[in-house]
Amino acid sequence: MPEEKERSSDEELQKLLKKSADVEDFPEVSLDEFTPPTDEEWKAACEALLKGAPFEKVMFTKTYEGITFDPMYTKKHTEDILPKSVMPGMGDYLRGVDPAGYIGKPWGIAQACDETLPAENNELLRHENDKGSTIYHIVLDSASRAGVDARQAEKVGDIGTSVTTVDDMHTLLEGLDLAKFPLYVYAGANALPLLSLVAAARRAAGEDMTKVQGIVGADPIGALVTDGKLPASLDAHYDSLAAAARWAVKNAPHLRTVFVRSDVYSSGGANDVQEVAACLATAAAYLRALCEHGLTIDEAAGQIAFGFSMGANFFLQIAKLRAVRPIWAQIVKAFGGNAESQKMRIHARPALFFKTVYDPYVNMLRNTTEIFSGVVGGIDSFESAPFDEPIRKGDEFSRRIARNIQIMLQEEFGMLQPIDPAGGSWAVETLTRQMKEKIWAEFQSIEKQGGIVAALRAGSVQDEIAKILADRFKKADIRKDRIVGNNMYPNMTEVLLETRAEDTAALKAQRTKDIEAYLSDIDTKHRDEALAAFKADGSVDQGIEAAFAGATIAELMAAVTEGKGAAETVTAIAPHRWSERFEALRKRTEDYKAEKNDNVKIFLANMGPIPQHKARADFTTGFLQVGAFEVLGNDGFKTVEEAAEAAGKSGADAVVICSTDATYPEIVPALAPKLHEVLPNARVFLAGAAPKDLLETYNNAGIDEYISVKANCYEVLERLQKKKGMIA
Repeated sequence: MPEEKERSSDEELQKLLKKSADVEDFPEVSLDEFTPPTDEEWKAACEALLKGAPFEKVMFTKTYEGITFDPMYTKKHTEDILPKSVMPGMGDYLRGVDPAGYIGKPWGIAQACDETLPAENNELLRHENDKGSTIYHIVLDSASRAGVDARQAEKVGDIGTSVTTVDDMHTLLEGLDLAKFPLYVYAGANALPLLSLVAAARRAAGEDMTKVQGIVGADPIGALVTDGKLPASLDAHYDSLAAAARWAVKNAPHLRTVFVRSDVYSSGGANDVQEVAACLATAAAYLRALCEHGLTIDEAAGQIAFGFSMGANFFLQIAKLRAVRPIWAQIVKAFGGNAESQKMRIHARPALFFKTVYDPYVNMLRNTTEIFSGVVGGIDSFESAPFDEPIRKGDEFSRRIARNIQIMLQEEFGMLQPIDPAGGSWAVETLTRQMKEKIWAEFQSIEKQGGIVAALRAGSVQDEIAKILADRFKKADIRKDRIVGNNMYPNMTEVLLETRAEDTAALKAQRTKDIEAYLSDIDTKHRDEALAAFKADGSVDQGIEAAFAGATIAELMAAVTEGKGAAETVTAIAPHRWSERFEALRKRTEDYKAEKNDNVKIFLANMGPIPQHKARADFTTGFLQVGAFEVLGNDGFKTVEEAAEAAGKSGADAVVICSTDATYPEIVPALAPKLHEVLPNARVFLAGAAPKDLLETYNNAGIDEYISVKANCYEVLERLQKKKGMIA
């Protein structure tokens, strides 16, 4: 039936096309009667709509990257930078690495699978594949990434699946068609133990690795700055990096073993320039290390895949992906790489930094725009995170929504058809050029410091990212950056999603039982001999033999790290989310309310009829409800005496006078003292900012603070919490 319906649709389309071809050509329409407006005319028309607001201040937006968005981009302003002679898949790959875009090969849908037990995660992998995922994306738990035996792990399954033995890996991969669908696994700082387990499990299943495609990759520098330390020297990790790469070139030619990921920088608050430049500098360090270990530049570059986080600024995300490809091509070319090795492999995911715990369903919208920008920018694969990612592991509902967003973009919204859809856009081409220049300058700055490792050891990368994080928090505090459901438009009826915490004790007991059952009949002497050979040789082939002999991931990791130089340490970049401070503030109120059956009570002293006070009363209510405070509203008071009396009876912790600028000179001096009289311990606010000539008058009358668009929302609410006793 579907095939018949498709043939019918094709026939109908052919008839429509034939009919349209028979129609006479439309007559030419002259547009000479329209005079193209000048820039000054556009500006004048805009200023008229702004009603006196300063054009230069309102219409130009500066980003965290130091790029200023113009209010209008035109062809004449971008004529010199439009890609007129370069087609997709040509030149520096700005327009993509494939001339056919997604027409012949859609971007990969890499839905992350993170169930704790290998058998359950195997079931999830197959389920996701059946429902539309085109990549087997396995997320390992922290212990497995670090090469820790599940039996000794502090917690198993914290962020993903637990793998300790080749039996675990065999269970995890059983029934997966790795010849048809790529395998993605981030292995942490060292991929050698995990790659050995994967290859051993494939051999146990009667398969080899020649047809396996995808990524089983390490990022030792990324792991270093994530955790602040490595168990051995970077040189030891480079040895493993090269061993894995050499083996893959020979035995798994479609597999990449180096996975440069930007998560640590993005979650630390970095801007897009810092994020991308740090990744490029990391990849350059890996190129040098791999070449020093005997790989050719083409082999080395072919082993590297990149993973970028897609942030909240839609057009900049498109621009950064288009900008990074030619820079990487230039770097590889400078090393002597050929045209094929200059092509960049880009995996992407929504940036966790911009996701929220409160009003989490908005995360669906955030994820959708980030996926869309990634597709327009030309990603090769995408992991669409569940909307409840900041709270818990995804469930069937949240994973389905995440997965289906990508499927809809491919099958319903036609995103497979346009090749470089942003190409020629005056705005995007301008932003791409600006991003290229800034990323290149930042990359050069890191290189001048001696490379990414030297810059991390010196702390310069961490310090610069910390500055951007502080700026992000400041702009969120004053609500210049709007976080829907958190610092703006809070849902006061919201009940937080349950965390659905796993029974970690039971899971660890199950893992211990399974591991010990498998290891109970191994030949320990043969295992020890295989491990000794692996430690001496450091090759994947010896790692496979050790895994077959029963070596655990911890024993394999120890073989390539113990005694391999002093541990490497740097200052770690801690993960954050832009809404975390407001989430903590609101949670503090909710916990206090649950424990004390009390809350910060705010009385609105609304003066005059509703039209007179409503605008500021509504603004104030939204401002204060960000902290989940109880706001006591009313329809307004005719006199200051009535307002003061009602405020006194409310027993409020604070009072906000709400009216208009025109009425404040009369109301404030009369009402503010009365409010302090009836509520001696309350703070008195004025809704709106006081004019300079009246500020002293209002302050002397008893106004303690002002609630306006310029107020620091976070600090105001935190002070009220301290006064209430919510903060010790």
